[in-house]
Amino acid sequence: MSSITLEDLHKVYGEGGGEEVRAVDGIDLSVDRGEFVAIIGPSGSGKSTLLNLIGGLDVPTSGRVEVDGMDTGGLSDRELTRLRREKIGFVFQEFNLLPVLNALENVQLPLRYLKVNPKERRERAMEALEKVDLVNRAGNRPSQLSGGERQRVAIARALVTTPALVLADEPTGELDTANTCRIIEYMRVLNRELEQTFAIVTHDPMVARYAGRVITLRDGRVASDEPGEDAPLTCDDLKPV
Repeated sequence: MSSITLEDLHKVYGEGGGEEVRAVDGIDLSVDRGEFVAIIGPSGSGKSTLLNLIGGLDVPTSGRVEVDGMDTGGLSDRELTRLRREKIGFVFQEFNLLPVLNALENVQLPLRYLKVNPKERRERAMEALEKVDLVNRAGNRPSQLSGGERQRVAIARALVTTPALVLADEPTGELDTANTCRIIEYMRVLNRELEQTFAIVTHDPMVARYAGRVITLRDGRVASDEPGEDAPLTCDDLKPV
């Protein structure tokens, strides 16, 4: 079953006034459940716009977006919000952790929005932190964590609702080589263990090298769609995060 289906997808900015920018220009694409996909391309190629359209953070000018069997174009704002909370996990370059909350509290946030009871929230958040080897840092605030640790908290937060789809926009953009390798290692292990779909926008050739599929965008269109190297990870000799 497809996790993502896009049909003749367009996103045009400045339509009807001023210079038009075709950020996404007629994309047809299908991503099967459990795939680990890297989306690459030069700046301005439409990568982040495409990810936002898939995640329901932006609305297409025309075309169709289907996520986990649901046509997002037919959903109300409330239904779209619920889809994002239940079906999609987001990981951003800037981590987007709340500085006044510790790691455990940050990971619990999506479950609070879903009105999960406090006991279950804590249990599920601790399980998510365990998956990224950060149980011992559960009580630390973001300012007390390294960049790699903060990104692992963000991954735990994205996974705590067990979403069908994880969307990551430059998740290693602010990390060094060692931390980048570790973060991608965690993502790949979780992808295989939980059979969740990962779609990662990246400029980093290291990230793309580890993907099972690489989609290249250029001028808002798919320039190529090829199997990735799915290269084995070799992080053991690098400094841990």
